[in-house]
Amino acid sequence: MRHMCRDLTNVLARPFCCHQLAHFGAEVIKVEARGRGDLARNLGADPELNRKGMGVSFLAQNAGKKSVTVNLKHPEGKALLKRLVQSADVLVENFRPGVMTRLGVDYEVLRAENPRLIYCAISGFGQTGPWKDRPAYDQIIQGASGVMWITGDPGSAPLRMGYPLADTIGGLTAAMAVATALNAPDRGTFGQRQR
Repeated sequence: MRHMCRDLTNVLARPFCCHQLAHFGAEVIKVEARGRGDLARNLGADPELNRKGMGVSFLAQNAGKKSVTVNLKHPEGKALLKRLVQSADVLVENFRPGVMTRLGVDYEVLRAENPRLIYCAISGFGQTGPWKDRPAYDQIIQGASGVMWITGDPGSAPLRMGYPLADTIGGLTAAMAVATALNAPDRGTFGQRQR
């Protein structure tokens, strides 16, 4: 059976999670904001591709996905997301904690549309705790985790690794968690919320 994934993610770690699910054989529909889309559409070394909204960073994380634009602030957009979730096995999002609730399409709302939904919320510092509202990109996680402190040489300041290690590991870990939930022997008629 081919699993269906709805991808409400931006930039690197989170789209990388859904990209891995596509490699595992899932049909992934990327849901992007109308008008601007994924921020990575304009990221990459080729200015012409960036102008076309096909930056190399976007292409690398979103190959093999289908795409749709939805305005989640509009009632019709929320209704469309609910319809997309009805046929989904998985939804992955990387909004800051509380955004999906403010939009009126959080886990409880979407679970009512599909009780078997596996909902994976990915944020830099988690959904709870004192740092949950802090923004996080790869280099911030590298700094907070101490990875930058051990990179470089004794005469330099802490240095970011050349490769986006935190984003890649975060995306892989999330994809593994989703794959595990999809294959749980006692999955039955119930979904899961992963965060």
